[in-house]
Amino acid sequence: MSGAALGLEIVFVFFLALFLLHRYGDFKKQHRLVIIATLLAWYLCFLIVFILPLDVSTTIYNRCKLAVNSSPAESNGSYVTLAPSKQKCFKPWSYIPNGIMPIFWRVVYWTSQFLTWILLPFMQSYARSGGFSITGKIKTALIENAIYYGTYLLIFGAFLIYVAVNPNFNLQWNQLQTIGIAAANTWGLFLLVLLLGYGLVEIPRSHWNGAKRGYLLMKTYFKAAKLMTEKADAEENLEDIMEEVRKVSESIKYNRPLRKYVDTILKKCPTEYQERMGRNMDDYEDFDERQNSYPSEKSLVKLHKQVICSVQRHRRTQVQWQILLEQAFYLEDVAKNETSATRQFVHSFHSQEPENKIIQYFYTPTVEWYWECLLRPWFYRVLAVVLATFSVIVVWSECTFFSTNPVLSLFAVFIQLAEKTYNYIYIEMACFLTIFFLSICVYSTVFRIRVFNYYYLASHHQTDAYSLLFSGMLFCRLTPPLCLNFLGLTHMDATISHKNTQPTAYTSIMGSMRVLSFIADGFYIYYPMLVVILCIATYFSLGTRCLNLLGFQQFMGDSEMTSDLIDEGKELIKREKRKRQRQEEGENRRREWKERYGNRDISTRNRVVHTDQKESSFSETNTNRSLSKYTRSNGRTERDRIELLQDAEPLDFNADSINDDPLESDSGR
Repeated sequence: MSGAALGLEIVFVFFLALFLLHRYGDFKKQHRLVIIATLLAWYLCFLIVFILPLDVSTTIYNRCKLAVNSSPAESNGSYVTLAPSKQKCFKPWSYIPNGIMPIFWRVVYWTSQFLTWILLPFMQSYARSGGFSITGKIKTALIENAIYYGTYLLIFGAFLIYVAVNPNFNLQWNQLQTIGIAAANTWGLFLLVLLLGYGLVEIPRSHWNGAKRGYLLMKTYFKAAKLMTEKADAEENLEDIMEEVRKVSESIKYNRPLRKYVDTILKKCPTEYQERMGRNMDDYEDFDERQNSYPSEKSLVKLHKQVICSVQRHRRTQVQWQILLEQAFYLEDVAKNETSATRQFVHSFHSQEPENKIIQYFYTPTVEWYWECLLRPWFYRVLAVVLATFSVIVVWSECTFFSTNPVLSLFAVFIQLAEKTYNYIYIEMACFLTIFFLSICVYSTVFRIRVFNYYYLASHHQTDAYSLLFSGMLFCRLTPPLCLNFLGLTHMDATISHKNTQPTAYTSIMGSMRVLSFIADGFYIYYPMLVVILCIATYFSLGTRCLNLLGFQQFMGDSEMTSDLIDEGKELIKREKRKRQRQEEGENRRREWKERYGNRDISTRNRVVHTDQKESSFSETNTNRSLSKYTRSNGRTERDRIELLQDAEPLDFNADSINDDPLESDSGR
């Protein structure tokens, strides 16, 4: 079994990273280099988390062998804490032969550092560039990263000059390498504690609130109101950008040198806009026929970048709106089925995606009712209590892991108890659960945070290339200090335990932090205690309240703005639900009509269309108004007109909104 566990985990982690990237990225539309770079960054970070427990168990076994093979004098000295008998020193099932782990960690670590500090920042600028050629995009990326790279080179050069001039320093290459690693880990630890303090509180609280049906439904209404505003802004922004594209397309004809750039921009536009602008194009014209001012190549590059961003944002909001509607409908169905006497779950709408027959066979309406209405709330409560217990243990250990006599860190106590009996499976499971929980707290925060429209990880293939690359950068910078923090919590790091024992292979490639004693004995030990203050701030939602005061609406139960947005979102969901019901009723009527009369309904359908023209006149007016920028030719056939009338939606004469003037609502926007 030597090395088999390592190989299995390498394969498993690869497919895990591929699955997550497929959920957030779009393999068909995004550039292959972006997908490969992001996949490599995620894969290496997840690999470190999964392989580190094997390194711990292998290190404990190697310590056991050294203690057994040492002389009695040595046993009373260096290995006084171990001194096991030969019967207890047996090889673990996941043992990795000597020499493999140091090479493995060195390749993984330096590859991730190359990605996060050099390659990924360059690819970010390359992905956001609006250039029309590879050379142009590379030039733009180099210019944007000149300050970024120049700052690091300036700091590193000044440090080398200081070391060379000062006679008190006699640093070797290994020590310079350790200083660079310490600087990178210090930056990562600074951000790690901030994200960890948020995740330790928010993850248990989100699962506890997940058991509250009313809470989830109210939060969904709140999200619907905010998303509708964002969706309207995205549509308006896209309309403005498409208007600029139309003007540029009309000004630069096919015989102009810059026309190839315009064609590239048009390919990035949605299909309906391409068709409208294509129908309004004239034939060739001579160069000297008109004396108009044409846009420059630089302005076209800027317009190309705006088109890419606006189209991505518009598509993302459309998909998120449909997903949020399905979630809201489902939560409303759960609320209705809780009082059902038949104890069978009834959906308001049929699923738009084909259901798996195996899942449909086992997950019957009765099983769904018991799970959604009875078991799931209690399961979420129990899970929240377990996660809260883990969070308390992590906070306590972060504040006490520097104490070695007595040992106060609970994780170190668990590992040392298992080390006495050499229960390697327990050691690996305890290490894996610990580092996995820490990783979930940190990585989930990375997936949740949003920096306006520059960084946003959206599921269902709606994350842009810039955000994917930025997440890869964050993972590569956060994972090494996360692993060092875990080794400190378990006292597997000699810098923390102050014992002359064999270090783990991961710690050995980091070098001795004693070169910078103020970081090893100060920052690495006392800065993680700040997690207590961050947990308290997160528990009382201080960050959410500050953002709410600054004008960024956040979900707060005691806020008047939150109540208004909940009411607005509730009305939006009602409107979309009525619209979905009318669509399903229309489809059912057409299906019944076709089954009853077959092909003999052509004349009757024409009469129905003529009768529904009055009901659809307002929708047709709105449609024509939105298409006023791109007028169609007067030679449209009667068949196209009939199809347009069939797709038009009748007015919703609801008692709650019958007094609203539709003209006023349209002009209000």
